[in-house]
Amino acid sequence: MRMICVYQEFLTGAHRAQIQNTAEAQGFVPRFFTLDQFEEAKHCLQSCEVLYAHSADLLREAPASLKWYCCSYAGVDPYCKDPGLFANPDCLLTNSSCYGVTIAEHVVMVLLMLLRRMPEYEEVVRNRGWSNQLPIRSIRDNAFTILGTGDIGANVAERLRGMGASRITGLSRSGRAQEAFDEVLPVSQLDQVLPRTRNLIMALPGTAETAHILNGARLALLPQGAYVVNVGRGTAIEQEPLAEALNAGRLGGAALDVMDPEPLPQDHPLWTAKNLILTPHVSGNMTLGYTCDRNVEMFCRDLENYAAGRPLRGLIDRARGY
Repeated sequence: MRMICVYQEFLTGAHRAQIQNTAEAQGFVPRFFTLDQFEEAKHCLQSCEVLYAHSADLLREAPASLKWYCCSYAGVDPYCKDPGLFANPDCLLTNSSCYGVTIAEHVVMVLLMLLRRMPEYEEVVRNRGWSNQLPIRSIRDNAFTILGTGDIGANVAERLRGMGASRITGLSRSGRAQEAFDEVLPVSQLDQVLPRTRNLIMALPGTAETAHILNGARLALLPQGAYVVNVGRGTAIEQEPLAEALNAGRLGGAALDVMDPEPLPQDHPLWTAKNLILTPHVSGNMTLGYTCDRNVEMFCRDLENYAAGRPLRGLIDRARGY
């Protein structure tokens, strides 16, 4: 039998049936485990060809006969940084780029909070004040720069366009044009773009190339009053200079859903930085039904590709990190 180990916490009965039917049609037998069944999943995994999970601990227990690990999370940097997790060095790695919708909604939420000065108004109300004349900005007729033009960046761009954004600039490794953006430039032009960026949204994977891509020197290139939103990886921002720029009033505000490390140490300067919205890595996750449905659909689609010997659409280049 060609076995699949499915180790997930979010599957509904309909999801299980979808996986079961797809697997059987391709000549596979799936076995399902929840996160409180680690030992049972580990035992089953020893005779499995495919693992669908998001567990480095379980992957570490996989034999060299494992041929494909489908990670149900988008962030696969831990698996790329530690090749020792794979007993089979040729094991295929895919991820699930299905978080664009829910993360884009989070970006719109925090952008509006920043543009409409909610952190400052919350402070006014907390002190039982009644000041209501802070100047606000809008998504409409505003320009945005999105660093990272993958599934998340493109979904953010589409929603900003629908709310009347005047210009959306994307930056990617290749600089290839994409429909959702007015222009896409190579990341090598970041220093030229930042001085005209009043709203910067970061949706980058965690790789050696993206570590501290927004460092202190580049933060200084942003214009007075700029906003920064990061929903990619916390390692992409040099956090201490960010806190300093916020406290000095040079940046208008920031919203971070990802930090380095996570959780933040209790004495970290970000906790007390001015006009900063912190959320504990909640923009993605498996809390939206659409995300769960797409996750399963993508696994089933690639299972059909895998069985037919076709390229996997979610395939990750472990050397490159995405």
